[in-house]
Amino acid sequence: MPGIVIVGAQWGDEGKGKITDLLAEGGDAVVRFQGGNNAGHTIVRGEQEWKLHLIPSGILYPGKLCIIGNGVVIDPRVLIDELDGLRARGVDVGGLRISANAHLIMPYHMLLDSAGEAKLGSLQIGTTRRGIGPCYADKAARLGIRVQDLLDEKILKKKIVAAMEPKRLSLRPYEKDPALDLHTMTEEFLIFGHRLEQHIADTSKLIWQLLDEHKKVILEGAQGAMLDIDHGTYPFVTSSNPLAGAACVGTGIGPKAIDEIWGISKAYTTRVGAGPFPSELHDGMGETLRQRGGEFGTTTGRPRRTGWLDLVALRYAARLNTMTSLVVTKLDVLSGLDRIQVCTGYRGADGAEFEDFPYHQTVLHHTTSKLTELGGWKEDLGECRTLSDLPSGAREYLDFIAEQIGVSVALVGVGPGREQVVWTEAGRQTLMGGDGAS
Repeated sequence: MPGIVIVGAQWGDEGKGKITDLLAEGGDAVVRFQGGNNAGHTIVRGEQEWKLHLIPSGILYPGKLCIIGNGVVIDPRVLIDELDGLRARGVDVGGLRISANAHLIMPYHMLLDSAGEAKLGSLQIGTTRRGIGPCYADKAARLGIRVQDLLDEKILKKKIVAAMEPKRLSLRPYEKDPALDLHTMTEEFLIFGHRLEQHIADTSKLIWQLLDEHKKVILEGAQGAMLDIDHGTYPFVTSSNPLAGAACVGTGIGPKAIDEIWGISKAYTTRVGAGPFPSELHDGMGETLRQRGGEFGTTTGRPRRTGWLDLVALRYAARLNTMTSLVVTKLDVLSGLDRIQVCTGYRGADGAEFEDFPYHQTVLHHTTSKLTELGGWKEDLGECRTLSDLPSGAREYLDFIAEQIGVSVALVGVGPGREQVVWTEAGRQTLMGGDGAS
């Protein structure tokens, strides 16, 4: 069972970092395959909290191979700061490898990102303004700067000139910004190259070798299925494909290398930024979920929009990813509620009902949620470690989700701590390589 893909099954922020961290303990390598530093993982170990934005969460295990794949866009300044921060806390970062083919976020990408959002006014998408979209746009336009270009001054300078030429008009308001000076930019990025050179590698070949040796490789995505640029709530999406299929393209391996696809979902739903959100709560319950769940962005600190669990969107995500297992995080946040609502369908503006996710944007933007009420539970879940430890209401809630989605639950999060999880038998067998050993 060499290849396991971890993907978000909602609009991101589902707790993928914690799950990747748990699986990484028994794995040989952890690979990030798309997105940039617009994503973030928060991992809690004992009294220590770790916030990672680009480096795979497996870096916290000494000697573990952690790979940033070619599908990731990298702000080298952010990456170096993250490396320095880990070293300062005694973490060995020698196992980090960076794809030479990954694209770089340049200073002009961030300026264009902010300017583009400001120009949209009330129609803003809600990007993190980290330059992610403009960087992917340059990649598609064949004007991108790649990691390997940091190691060749002549090529780097030529590529920067070529990339900036068609942007000259858009960048005119920033023409006096010292960050856009060609000499300054070239020198700065060459220094980044010297700092990162020891980590740069042919990661596609490295991953293939690991898989060929039947090593366990964890492939982690950023964001979530509903933010996919092709299949998400366009245009309120990210600029890459956070689906399981992109794990192949973003790392340079074939689809037969993937054996397991785990989708991560909270026990409720959140979203950051603009865009449709049929099950969103605008009342006191929404604020309760936000405060109990600590729903503020790891990267931006922005408060997240909150709502009941959206099973229509979750079914859609399960289909897009062909999920083999579902992980439900933050089940503990729902403790103490007498009744729990779940979105099991949508109602359109004309009264039409939808059990499947609408393909037409106009329809989706005018839907409201059709709710089903389930019993809640009063008990605190923080000490639960087996399914039998969970109160009956919590078990029934998980059974209802699994039945509605058609995917079995492998793991349940019952608190922020690394040890605060409940493994099902199916999930434990995957973790242990299929034999269920403990």
